[in-house]
Amino acid sequence: MMKKITTVFLTTALSSVLYAGNITNSEKIIGLEIGAATIQADTGGFFAELDHEGTDMELGIRLGAQFDSWRTMLVFDYFDSSDDDQNYEKGLITVDYFLSNDTAAMRPYLGVNAGYMNYESTDIDESGFLYGVQTGFTYRVMPNVDVDLSYRYSFTDAGHTDHIQSALLGINYIY
Repeated sequence: MMKKITTVFLTTALSSVLYAGNITNSEKIIGLEIGAATIQADTGGFFAELDHEGTDMELGIRLGAQFDSWRTMLVFDYFDSSDDDQNYEKGLITVDYFLSNDTAAMRPYLGVNAGYMNYESTDIDESGFLYGVQTGFTYRVMPNVDVDLSYRYSFTDAGHTDHIQSALLGINYIY
């Protein structure tokens, strides 16, 4: 566990150092995201489903920066499925590579994510490392506003959870 926390910390520190020199030349991002998420988890218990899938709405905030061909964001998401008593909070670092140039109105991208999550269900409260991929596209609707449609898939090493997948709509204010 300590090895994973150290890896996340060092990756964050390294990306911050590499990124700090160019921050003044980038477009800064602050935004919100909302979408449908599904978590695959073992909710435990003798009579409970051992392989349970919970689906509900995921809400999040994002902070970051983008350049001509890539962007990076810090994302915090919250999911609460009261129907099946599952919820999680996750913090991610995402890095996306734009597949088209910065003058296009619609820009598809591919990316990776890594972070940490806390999962809670009946008699379960655990945390774990999270990593995965994402894809989507951004569309510049106004000079300072992007709309982002994306799909994110992340694996986790927590004992009772396997993966999380999310289809998200994001609105980013660019300053």
